[in-house]
Amino acid sequence: MSASAVFILDVKGKVFSEYFKELEEESIRDNFVIVYELLDELMDFGFPQTTDSKILQEYITQQGNKLETGKSRVPPTVTNAVSWRSEGIKYKKNEVFIDVIESVNLLVNANGSVLLSEIVGTIKLKVFLSGMPELRLGLNDRVLFELTGLSGSKNKSVELEDVKFHQCVRLSRFDNDRTISFIPPDGDFELMSYRLSTQVKPLIWIESVIEKFSHSRVEIMVKAKGQFKKQSVANGVEISVPVPSDADSPRFKTSVGSAKYVPEKNVVIWSIKSFPGGKEYLMRAHFGLPSVEKEEVEGRPPIGVKFEIPYFTVSGIQVRYMKIIEKSGYQALPWVRYITQSGDYQLRTS
Repeated sequence: MSASAVFILDVKGKVFSEYFKELEEESIRDNFVIVYELLDELMDFGFPQTTDSKILQEYITQQGNKLETGKSRVPPTVTNAVSWRSEGIKYKKNEVFIDVIESVNLLVNANGSVLLSEIVGTIKLKVFLSGMPELRLGLNDRVLFELTGLSGSKNKSVELEDVKFHQCVRLSRFDNDRTISFIPPDGDFELMSYRLSTQVKPLIWIESVIEKFSHSRVEIMVKAKGQFKKQSVANGVEISVPVPSDADSPRFKTSVGSAKYVPEKNVVIWSIKSFPGGKEYLMRAHFGLPSVEKEEVEGRPPIGVKFEIPYFTVSGIQVRYMKIIEKSGYQALPWVRYITQSGDYQLRTS
């Protein structure tokens, strides 16, 4: 399937979800008329047309399972060059909230070597701006630094790969001088995504010893260490440790947090509410085993880790500036928040 076909299917799925909450066979059956109407607006002669759900909701409305149409005239946003934003938007307080969110995908072998390491990032905006403003976002982009002569030891830069933008971004401007210039949609949207295939030092390192005594018991020792800056704190840490499917009678001892056995998933989940950088914690688990053991069909699953570290990006990406230009000349406040979180973060056990 081509990339364009995948894109269209993804867009349709998001639009339908906005209308029906849950995108299921039953909801599509119940709303067949509105689905037909949406498809007619989304595509024109096989080409994408109006794909923004907020604009579509201006003139294709729904009550229950019935389709209601608004005024017969076509909304100006459909014929406007800026189809993703309506005219006449007004706010008492003009603000922009910027979230830079990076997910770390990591796979570590049983001997401690990193097999897979990548960062997947997104920049999400929540826009409360009056009128038709133009925004310009500046990042510490390595290519931009090289073009402007800012590259050097004092200016840390990041080389972004696989960059994808929202339709509002002027791609020709970005290709020319790496300026991210756009007229934003109103409210929440994802401005861009990127990827970095780089060697990431595991932010939370796990060492485990799993000893299995035949027809008797299994003992597990897990040590977790925060390998990020001491001034940073990982929140909502969950470490999932696999246990044999026939284990029973669990007993736990943790130096911090709490552990619980989830038998339907055959894992122990060690939860740590707050995990400061540089700290090291220990969890011990003891399980009984039946006298007649099951044969292990497959190898032992890896240990999984979930976490979120606010005010921190593992790649070092930074928002250098956000310029907001609007003809009325109002002052607007941009707010920036950085978050690093776990993606597919796994460590194999021996």
